[in-house]
Amino acid sequence: MSFYPRIIFPMHLSSTDHLFVLTGAGISAESGLATFRGSGGLWNGHRVEEVATPEAWQTDPALVWRFYSQRRRDALAAQPNAAHKALAEIERRLTKKHPDNFYLCTQNVDDLHERAGSRRIHHMHGSLFQSRCTRTGEHFSDHGFYEDSNNPPICKTCHATIRPHIVWFGEIPLDMDAIYRELNRATTLLVVGTSGSVYPAAGFVNIANQRRIRTIYIGPEEPLNSHAFDEVILSPATEALPKLID
Repeated sequence: MSFYPRIIFPMHLSSTDHLFVLTGAGISAESGLATFRGSGGLWNGHRVEEVATPEAWQTDPALVWRFYSQRRRDALAAQPNAAHKALAEIERRLTKKHPDNFYLCTQNVDDLHERAGSRRIHHMHGSLFQSRCTRTGEHFSDHGFYEDSNNPPICKTCHATIRPHIVWFGEIPLDMDAIYRELNRATTLLVVGTSGSVYPAAGFVNIANQRRIRTIYIGPEEPLNSHAFDEVILSPATEALPKLID
């Protein structure tokens, strides 16, 4: 039987601590958003291979856009939950004197962290509300819905096709160098709501262990890499994270 130590609340962080937070699909699921992979390998009724790979884009860009248009609708209908708001408050407290003492790296593509008030945030898998030109790679804010296969989005500058600014399976996450720089500076790694199965994010805890950084996991289910954490709290993030700011 595994033993999971409990965090003593509130989590003690001094003005010299640097907190690196990694969030995954679990925190957004508590706002009602579907996780990346549902039962049977389906993602909102579609197989990952059909809507979230470069090959899917080459095969049927219209289907990909219909899928991400629906994801945009779902994200807009969702609201930040208590866990999102708690992380925003932790950031506010830690960055009063030192703006770089907090870094939030999320695997999620929704904007719930931003709407909760988070500011120092990096979307390693891209942003649902951005698109990019397939020719130049330039990305831009975009809240449009592209569900008409006869009228796909086209770049206004060069007239190339526009794709979601999302890191699909088989692609490299965004700005990994910056992520590793922040992780190397951290004194505590807090991971929230991830499966521990998607790399490179699942390997952050191993890097932290090599550098003797304190590691904490919070989520309702045990991640695959739970053995690598100093502390594991099996609890919904909406219940556990607000206790950190009590």
